[in-house]
Amino acid sequence: MQATASLWVGNRGTIKDYPGFNAGHDADVLRKAMKGLGTDEKQVISVLTSRTSAQRQLIAKEYRSACGKDLKDDLKGDLSGNFEHLMVSLVMPPAVFDAKQIKKCIKGSGTNEHALTEIMASRSAKQMKEISQAYYTAYGRSLGDDLSSDTSGDFRKALLNLANARRDESGKVDGQLAKKDAQSLYDAGEKKWGTDEDQFIEILCTRNVQQLKLMFEEYRNISKKTIEESIDSEMGGHLEDLLLAIVKCVKNTPAFFAERLHKAMKNAGTDEFTLTRIMVCRSEIDLLDIRAEFKKLTGYSLYSAIKSDTTGDYEAALLKICGGED
Repeated sequence: MQATASLWVGNRGTIKDYPGFNAGHDADVLRKAMKGLGTDEKQVISVLTSRTSAQRQLIAKEYRSACGKDLKDDLKGDLSGNFEHLMVSLVMPPAVFDAKQIKKCIKGSGTNEHALTEIMASRSAKQMKEISQAYYTAYGRSLGDDLSSDTSGDFRKALLNLANARRDESGKVDGQLAKKDAQSLYDAGEKKWGTDEDQFIEILCTRNVQQLKLMFEEYRNISKKTIEESIDSEMGGHLEDLLLAIVKCVKNTPAFFAERLHKAMKNAGTDEFTLTRIMVCRSEIDLLDIRAEFKKLTGYSLYSAIKSDTTGDYEAALLKICGGED
């Protein structure tokens, strides 16, 4: 459990291991909270938002052996709406949660490219491997095949590079390669009429993060433009969004998510699908940093944005995950 759990845990999360944790006791509290006619939502929130994902897995196991039913199913039966979706999301292992989110993005007639881009651009190769395995286990189909049949062109090509976990994660930095890659991208874009998208896809989807950071500097030296400016002027559509998301994640992942959260809440309607996903999947990794970036970006705290944008139990649970006012 711990070996894979560590892939999904950073040191800047708002949710930490609960001290004096007792899975059996927590399972019992949840069972009582959902037994009978009414549900004690406060208890459900109190337990699930203050335990780590690894601890929630243990609670779910204890719950199943005590009640003979899945905690996930009981939550679905007892709760509703966005609150239900949030609580159910919390009890799924991270890779399973991501796999299900991706499935939601591609099933049915339209594709949610926005959410798909956010997930695929921000996960490491090791995380992608786990997500692909979880996807296959859940749906009996390969993630690559489903992405292939649902997307097209260069966007599909880039997604498949990411889904196949081709990114180098050695952390080794090669100055010569950074110069060479920067020149290749300049030759493939700014320097010629038309753009060779394959070069951009290959380099941005396979080089390690430190290597890319150095390459971005070299690129600026050669072209006198930032890599974002070039992608912006050379490309369009979903491929442009995906490559820009990759660049943003390489430069500053928390800032990338802060921007996504801001977009999810700034319009008349709230994009709860995005709000729930980011709060759940970053809660143990870097939500503290995302909060700081959100404040820098908007001038107000993530906590106050959630407060003014959501209501009821959904709001109460999100605020607990958020972990405080900035």
